[in-house]
Amino acid sequence: MADKIEIENVGQPGKIYRVDAAKFTAMRTAVLDVLPDAAPGMPVGELIAAVKPRLPRDLFPGGDKAGWWVKSVQLDLEAKKVIARAKKPPVRLYKL
Repeated sequence: MADKIEIENVGQPGKIYRVDAAKFTAMRTAVLDVLPDAAPGMPVGELIAAVKPRLPRDLFPGGDKAGWWVKSVQLDLEAKKVIARAKKPPVRLYKL
């Protein structure tokens, strides 16, 4: 069984999820590498496209499920106040 890591969800305070540690860690690193340091931030679609080339091929063959993992990382990092959303739509993310 793969090692798991506990993550949070900004939309569900106090709830903890257990996910694959290697995939989460790889995606977290990629997301933090490409997100800008200030608002207005990067749209989620651009974020997904930007992280795909940075992902280990053995964990994400062909970028498989990158969108799901970006969202998981997004919600966890928002809960931990590492990243934030721009105040106006569309959703754009940036580092705090």
